[in-house]
Amino acid sequence: MQKSPKMFFDEMQLDASKLDEKQVRHIYAAYHDWLKDIPHHQLESKRQEAELLFRRVGITFNVYGEADGAERLIPFDVIPRLISGKEWSKLSAGAIQRVKALNMFLHDIYHKQEIIQAGIVPASILANSQYRPEMFGVDVPNQIYAHIAGIDLVRTTESQFYVLEDNLRTPSGVSYMLEDRKMMMRLFPELFRRYHIAQVDHYPQVLLKNLRAVAQHGIQDPTVVLLSPGAYNSAYFEHAFIAQQMGIELVEGPDLFVRNNAVYMRTTQGPQKVDVIYRRIDDDYIDPLVFNADSMLGVPGLLSVYRNGGVTLANALGTGVADDKATYIYVPEMIKFYLGEEPLLENVPTYELSKEADLQYTLEHLHELVVKEVQGSGGYGMLVGPAATKKEIEEFRLRILSKPANYIAQPTLALSTCPTLVEAGIAPRHVDLRPFVLSGKTVTLVPGALCRVALKEGSLVVNSSQGGGTKDTWVLEDAEDEIEISQSLATISTEVKQSVKLKDSKVETVC
Repeated sequence: MQKSPKMFFDEMQLDASKLDEKQVRHIYAAYHDWLKDIPHHQLESKRQEAELLFRRVGITFNVYGEADGAERLIPFDVIPRLISGKEWSKLSAGAIQRVKALNMFLHDIYHKQEIIQAGIVPASILANSQYRPEMFGVDVPNQIYAHIAGIDLVRTTESQFYVLEDNLRTPSGVSYMLEDRKMMMRLFPELFRRYHIAQVDHYPQVLLKNLRAVAQHGIQDPTVVLLSPGAYNSAYFEHAFIAQQMGIELVEGPDLFVRNNAVYMRTTQGPQKVDVIYRRIDDDYIDPLVFNADSMLGVPGLLSVYRNGGVTLANALGTGVADDKATYIYVPEMIKFYLGEEPLLENVPTYELSKEADLQYTLEHLHELVVKEVQGSGGYGMLVGPAATKKEIEEFRLRILSKPANYIAQPTLALSTCPTLVEAGIAPRHVDLRPFVLSGKTVTLVPGALCRVALKEGSLVVNSSQGGGTKDTWVLEDAEDEIEISQSLATISTEVKQSVKLKDSKVETVC
């Protein structure tokens, strides 16, 4: 394993600079013993096998900014990230608490606006471009606005996780969580026979149950559809995959129409009423009669039906105001205000550049900070000070000065690293974690997450749109498993040694 050039918290090693077995963390000890006996060329062969299978299935993503604009695979790393059951319990409790408060915040700002009157959140939030006045006074089923939320977490020390951002509009990436798990089970079945890893394959059923639960009152057998922008969208694979896994129809705007305060789907057997729409289209394009008149993606008249209670949208319109980076600052206070609880997960310390003192500090320390556009996403519209050139810093300084309220700044976090297969061997690479919180009759998490990894050495940007990859996340079901795996994986290690002696080094590709 290559040495880490700087000291970061490493998920596997107590000290990534000392390649000593005594330095391996307890949760990884048995896996480490298994991994060290696998030749690099065999792991590389498994990686190539995964790439071939992913390509055949059609799991592609458009990496914006590349010259040819072509779609490609999101790189998949065959070394998983392990999380103990105890640790997962803490993370899931914190994520659930956060989403509950955010849903209450959304209901509040579209109704009585008590948190603004209390002076906790400034009234300027209502001028945010993601705040939808059309939603004011609209009652949504069970007061749930964010039915699916992706909470991005980063780790800096053994006990310290921070929430990096909240994704409440149309959060993506769950298909990679599910497909990465399926791929690992296919590539390394021997590990799954002995590791007690919490399952994630029931996510589509949990999601469908929750979506059916938010249909309008009195509907016994609601019809749920997934509304996609279409095949040219970079996340279209995920749309098709999730719809297929849930057993619901994948539709586009022209497949739906409005009549008599209801939404109908065109079918070969005639119109069929739709009760819940899991939408993967942004607010601006969902109804050309209200928002972007040029949109060909949405359904004319949909907002009117929605406002009158004729259909449920998941996620609700107007949720973007709650995942804006300017709103993120106030989430800990929201938790205290709405739930009367202390936040279980901390925010990253954040500077509001609309405040003179914060602006001045940021301008003086641009080379140390990460500066983000409040409505930016995907790793775009940001400055990573320590990695930027003097020219880039000065250009960004001018952008900030032109409109300070458009930006926030945060310290450069020492994101944890996880062993990752790279060309030269196994090396530490920075990772984050996105668990998906589902809200219906209850608020739940499937015990797994999208783990994104920055494949470029030293890079802290894990976004897929910026060339990052993904890993499978293994949540161990209980503490006893952590002890049990040490003995069971020792057996696997012995089997592998014998297998290497008996078999040719090439691994047969499974078609």
